[in-house]
Amino acid sequence: MGKEIGELKEGEAVTFEAFRAVIKRLRAPDGCPWDRAQTHTSLKPYMLEESYEVLEAIDEGDMQGLSEELGDLWLQIMLHSQIAEEQGEFSLEDVLRKITGKLIFRHPHVFGGMGVKDANEVSLHWQELKSREKPENSSILAGVPKEMPALAASQSLQRRAASVGFDWEELDDVLGKLVEEVDELNEAGSREEQEDEFGDILFTLANVARKMDIDLESALRKANSRFTRRFNHIEDACRGRGISLKDMTLAEMDGLWDEAKKKMP
Repeated sequence: MGKEIGELKEGEAVTFEAFRAVIKRLRAPDGCPWDRAQTHTSLKPYMLEESYEVLEAIDEGDMQGLSEELGDLWLQIMLHSQIAEEQGEFSLEDVLRKITGKLIFRHPHVFGGMGVKDANEVSLHWQELKSREKPENSSILAGVPKEMPALAASQSLQRRAASVGFDWEELDDVLGKLVEEVDELNEAGSREEQEDEFGDILFTLANVARKMDIDLESALRKANSRFTRRFNHIEDACRGRGISLKDMTLAEMDGLWDEAKKKMP
């Protein structure tokens, strides 16, 4: 790509500056009306959607899809940076400078003289260094985004608390707490109590997943995907028989579900 932006040829190398030039052109006075109309706020849903599409590609092991979705996510970052630059808020260089400085500061075992034994020790130092970047006397839990999915936020909160020793010693201890929370749900009287106890169960499940080194959001996405595939099998079987799902008994659907589980573990 030269000074004039033209059609991208097959196999043509694209530089970072060329990509940036495309974003600037889209936001120019004679650029794309849709891109020009966007703001930090209007782009929020797209940032979230693209992030989930990246996660889906990773879950499915689709590397070509991941390559494309990372580009879509990068587009969102570039649009936000371009909008901010136009409004005098910050520049793309500010974004790159801050993340580069942050990575160097948080990796003294790579860019400094600190020695570490393993990844666990790196994680402990990481939390300590992050805390130095916050205002004095701020909570170790501060900084977990309010709009973060609740289950993922639970694991993040628990990881931060565990980094200073506030943690169950053994997995069995957490499983015991889970049984206790289920019992409390069974004993709950009011609707409000049931909701509170159900929340405690989910929070404890997030702790179980963290202790087992399982990403709760990823595990649940995979469970959703399995359910969808297996339920689609039931729907396909119904269509093949020329009947409606509503006309099947629960026992018949359970039989098809068991069949789907064997075909789609």
